[in-house]
Amino acid sequence: MAPFLLVFALAFLAPIGYAIGLSLFREQAFFGGSTFVGFDNYIQVLGDSKFWESFARVSVFLVVQVPIMLLLALVAALAIDSARLHAAGFFRIVIFLPYAVPAVVATLIWGYIYGDTFGLAADINGLLGSKTLVPLSGDWVLFSIGNIVTWEFIGYNMLIFYSALKIIPKDLYEAAAIDGAGAFRTITSVKLPALRGSIVVATIFSIIGSFQLFNEPNILRPLTPNAISTYYTPNMYAYNLSFNGQQYNYSATVAILMGVITTVIALIVQLRGSRKGA
Repeated sequence: MAPFLLVFALAFLAPIGYAIGLSLFREQAFFGGSTFVGFDNYIQVLGDSKFWESFARVSVFLVVQVPIMLLLALVAALAIDSARLHAAGFFRIVIFLPYAVPAVVATLIWGYIYGDTFGLAADINGLLGSKTLVPLSGDWVLFSIGNIVTWEFIGYNMLIFYSALKIIPKDLYEAAAIDGAGAFRTITSVKLPALRGSIVVATIFSIIGSFQLFNEPNILRPLTPNAISTYYTPNMYAYNLSFNGQQYNYSATVAILMGVITTVIALIVQLRGSRKGA
């Protein structure tokens, strides 16, 4: 295990330790250098309205987008697993294909579709004679980003659910058929209970992904700078603090705090999902 532990320490533990170290110092504006400030940066972040605004935004994104995405993925997996769906292999590939598209490319594709002066949205508005469809406006941009993420990751989650469905023992289906269970009862009494573990895993991955939201809003920002700010998500806030503002210590503090919050929420979901009879 020594080679793995060495790579793990260098690629995972060392960056985390370095970030924690940065978060405990603060750059001196006039004299240069940095000074140890303990937890002052964390106290400052806890009172930072920009941080909490970005955190609230990704929380709304999580609460709305993740259930929709997982429900669609679950329906797709159940449909493909059903013997009643013709060309199941074709639909499995089609649904999974968007996940194979890099996030940057996917966002550029949808950005072209969303553009209200070019692309599909502009064409529809031209046909209607008014700006009815404006996906990149301030009121709709978060939902537009949610649509992109859902399109990207339905196939990934569908594959998780489908893989879990394929390992359900055939004896359970035979017992359900003997008891007179129909298709809907088989789903609720056999398939969904067997999918519980995979649903928990997919939910945890989705929670982590929601709090790490960065690529989609960052790429769309040039198209709608008034709707997507530099602190639109916590990751964008940390990125811009570091690379545009050279506030490396404060940026590390934001990143560490978000990592702790994400870990706690994911752990709660895992413990809740692993409870028997929950």
